[in-house]
Amino acid sequence: MKYVALVYYQEQIINAMSEQAWHDLNQECIAGVERLSASGHYLAGQPLQPTETATTVRVRDGETLISDGPFAETKEQLAGFYLLEAHDLNEALQLASRIPPARLGSIEVRPVRELPSKAE
Repeated sequence: MKYVALVYYQEQIINAMSEQAWHDLNQECIAGVERLSASGHYLAGQPLQPTETATTVRVRDGETLISDGPFAETKEQLAGFYLLEAHDLNEALQLASRIPPARLGSIEVRPVRELPSKAE
């Protein structure tokens, strides 16, 4: 079963890190992806640029509304995601607990919902 692990942390904590600490965290993430890949659990993933680069799109009554920034102000910001293959939620949670930024924020784990087949 597929699970997405959404990585959240406070950007201000990351911004306060030394260049070396940031580099070390990124190296830990790369090593973690290598371990997940070797065990067949890693399907995809990417870090995201900071929230200041976000743009939110809404469509209301046929009108497209575009605003700078993320959808909502939150204590922790979405920093990236991992798409994982796991036997069940327990295994997905175990895998997510090894994602290095979990020490700085949180990892939200959600099952992927498959869309129905295209109607003919």
